Amino acid sequence: MCAQVNVLGDDLLVILWGGEEHIGAVGMAQPRPSLSDPSRIGATSSVFTYVGHKEDVVVKMMSEGIAGGLNRKVVVVAGIHWDGITTEGIEIIMRLCGNILKKIVKEGRKWKKES
Repeated sequence: MCAQVNVLGDDLLVILWGGEEHIGAVGMAQPRPSLSDPSRIGATSSVFTYVGHKEDVVVKMMSEGIAGGLNRKVVVVAGIHWDGITTEGIEIIMRLCGNILKKIVKEGRKWKKES
C-alpha cells in the first residue's frame, strides 16, 4: 500500500493505491462537531464508487478519520486491486490503511494551516 498526501491550502488530497493502479472510489470529508460529543471534531463524508469496485469502505474510513483528526477538508482517491485476493488479504489491507491513516494524522498535526 502506498499513499501520497498533497496539501492544498488548508485542504488535503490523499491518493492511496496498492496492486494494480487505478481509481476505484473517491471520498470527500468535512470536519464538524462530533455528534456524540460536540466538544470534539468528527467528520461527514460523501463517497463515489465506480461500478464493481470496493474501495468505498477505505475512502470513507480514511477521509473521515483524517478530516476529524486534522480539522481539515479531505479528499481521498483510492485504487486497490490484487487478483485473487483472499479475505485475509483484505483484512491486511484494511489494517495497513488504518496505519497509514494514523501516520497521516500524526504527521499532519505538524503542518501549518494557511492563515
